[in-house]
Amino acid sequence: MDATASTPARPPSSEPPRHSAVRSLLRLWPFVRPVRARLFTAAAVAVIASCISLVIPLVLKWIVDGPVAAGAPGGVWLGGGFLLFLGVAEAGLFGLRRWLVARPLAGVEAALRERLYARLQRLPVSFHDRWASGQLLSRATTDLQLLRMFLAFPLTFLLVNGATILVGCAILLTQRFSLGLMLLAPVVPLMILCSVFEAKYALAARRALDQVGDLTTVIEESVLGIRIVKGFGRHRSQARMFRRLTHGLRTTELRKARLLAVIWGFITLLPELAIGAALVLGTVQVADGALSAGTLVAFLSTALALRWPVDSIGFLLAMSNEAAMAADRYFEVLDAPLAEASDPSPGPRATADDTDGSGPCSDSGPCSGSDDSGGLVFSGVEFRYPDAPGDAPPTLCGVDLRIASGETMALVGATGSGKTTLTALVPRLYDPTGGRITLDGRDLTALSRDEVRGLVSVAFEEPALFSATVAENVLMGGADLQEADLRRALAVAQADGFVSALPQGPHTQVGEQGMSLSGGQRQRLALARAVAGRPRFLILDDPLSALDVHTEALVEAALRQVLATTTALIVAHRPSTVLLADRVALLSGGRIAAVGTHHQLLRDNAEYAGLMSGTDPVTAGSVSRPRGTSGGTR
Repeated sequence: MDATASTPARPPSSEPPRHSAVRSLLRLWPFVRPVRARLFTAAAVAVIASCISLVIPLVLKWIVDGPVAAGAPGGVWLGGGFLLFLGVAEAGLFGLRRWLVARPLAGVEAALRERLYARLQRLPVSFHDRWASGQLLSRATTDLQLLRMFLAFPLTFLLVNGATILVGCAILLTQRFSLGLMLLAPVVPLMILCSVFEAKYALAARRALDQVGDLTTVIEESVLGIRIVKGFGRHRSQARMFRRLTHGLRTTELRKARLLAVIWGFITLLPELAIGAALVLGTVQVADGALSAGTLVAFLSTALALRWPVDSIGFLLAMSNEAAMAADRYFEVLDAPLAEASDPSPGPRATADDTDGSGPCSDSGPCSGSDDSGGLVFSGVEFRYPDAPGDAPPTLCGVDLRIASGETMALVGATGSGKTTLTALVPRLYDPTGGRITLDGRDLTALSRDEVRGLVSVAFEEPALFSATVAENVLMGGADLQEADLRRALAVAQADGFVSALPQGPHTQVGEQGMSLSGGQRQRLALARAVAGRPRFLILDDPLSALDVHTEALVEAALRQVLATTTALIVAHRPSTVLLADRVALLSGGRIAAVGTHHQLLRDNAEYAGLMSGTDPVTAGSVSRPRGTSGGTR
């Protein structure tokens, strides 16, 4: 099977519903509470409007048994005028209900979407590693539309139709008890059928929503990766995968339609049979003189007025079940533990004083120092990815490294040795599963993530730009940055030349992911963003890999001035980048194997010399990053 044709991974929480739809929908109450007054008013108005329709049969009874029986045309005109008034009042009240719910429900949907977005920003990177982006997008769009539709229509009309049916049944029993009982005969079988329907439809509705998320993921990946798809001629395999997912969704939707057709058929058939039987019995009673013609007309008119409230039960239940599944999917994200609440705790954290080399990560290699009073210090740091198999070795194991305040340290290692993982621990994108990291003597886990990210700035190996202007992308690197900070950052990254040549200069939109720029231009803007806020600690993950030799030399010359005022850790693969550092740390197999200057390690360490020369790379020091759904190494 083609690699591009694999089915998108679902989030680990995509499970069939395990609790009632009512319980799921009740969780929306905190969002509805601020607008409850208008919603309750709208529901009351709708109940009144619906009950007006039940008054019309009583007016018909009066007309038939009164003016029509007595041959008084004036009474018929009076009754007709009253019926017209009731119809206009019913239409006006339903229009008022729509007006009452429109604005508050738009506000509820906005609040739901804002809460979801805020939660996504706070959830840890490990959460986003496991969840497909399409699943999150579908929750923020399709699912929220279903929830708003439920609040606008099924929620109100389940109440309105329930009240209308109760009032209508009372009227029917009052007019003719025996005929009323005949019409109520289908209630018990309909309740049983609705219960069975609800359980089966809920499963199909959840499956359909998950499949929509899969389709969204494929569409997003195909659009963002359109250069790869076209470059490798994979449009046919992508189309086959999309077609397979579309057919799967169509099958699920057809199953939903079959279930809805069955329940709607029974809901329509049983009451119609009851009405037919009541009509026959009522006609016999009128012929025998036991029932007036007006009463029979009113009785049948009331029964017909109840047809829509009864027929709509299946439709409203289907919409409610879809909304319940959408609520489940929505709250799966809101219930995901935040990073602060999900710090791994395999046991007591090791400290700089008790890291004695015992445990699974013994013989971790030389430590560059145990004094963690200043700078950036790693003490016995271990890390295992949350979705890694239990029997897999840790990605990082017993890392001891000290970067003195104001020092620049280059981090060198073979592919898969754990360099990117180690740099991701400093801004707390992940937290170590053992040992500790200190910033100027303060334990990293004792600082909030906002504090850490105010001290630490990062430029990643793969630069990520947003659909915004150049200036907006660069000034994201710090708070309250000004035009002077922008100019300085662009100059350091040697980006001021090409930025000034853009149509609107720094105010030019760079497009989605900055694809209107070259790889080197994107990397320079990412570097500018990292240095714009004059960070206390600077983490650079191979920041010059996409630059030509001439531009690289210019950037390195400007970057030396920045590195002189900060504490920096730079992932490096080329000697020119390594020479920016005061010292070099060799990471091998998830451990620090050696620390020294570039020339010392070239002379004394064969693995380092092989990595720098490229003539005899040492692969034994690399360790793969075992993952679950995400895969890959770092």
